[in-house]
Amino acid sequence: MQVLPEQEKIGLLVAVTRRRIKQAVGRRVRPHGLSAQQFWLLVAIVEREGLSLRELSERLRTDQPTTSRIVTTLIGKRLVREEGDPRDRRRRRLRLTAAGRALAERVHPLALEVRAAIVGGISLAEQAALRNGLRKILQNMDRFERGGARLRAVSAGRGR
Repeated sequence: MQVLPEQEKIGLLVAVTRRRIKQAVGRRVRPHGLSAQQFWLLVAIVEREGLSLRELSERLRTDQPTTSRIVTTLIGKRLVREEGDPRDRRRRRLRLTAAGRALAERVHPLALEVRAAIVGGISLAEQAALRNGLRKILQNMDRFERGGARLRAVSAGRGR
């Protein structure tokens, strides 16, 4: 039985897409001694240095324990360092070390290539619609996880 495009489950397509991106990035950053997660965290810091752990988690859309674990690994590799925030002594800011900056400058072009590959052939309007749809899916999943609104039976047949 052939599955028609309109019958493909959205959740499955999202999962497969995420896995393909992670695998492609992983293959390219492994020679640099990085995992895909470490790579994206390093890229986020080079693009906006001085973020707090919370801000970095929000930017990467990961939970703070996961972000903290990755940061700890990068600190152990002497690529990232924490320093105090002069305006708030409780907050720590993340900065690249000299070695981290050198590595980030070598791998940052890969982030740009990956981002370009992801949206290749997709118009700006289609990209906006996709972002909007994915944000709605995230909101739906947040409600679902909170045990809030029940999904309608009509939409249940169209999900993952």
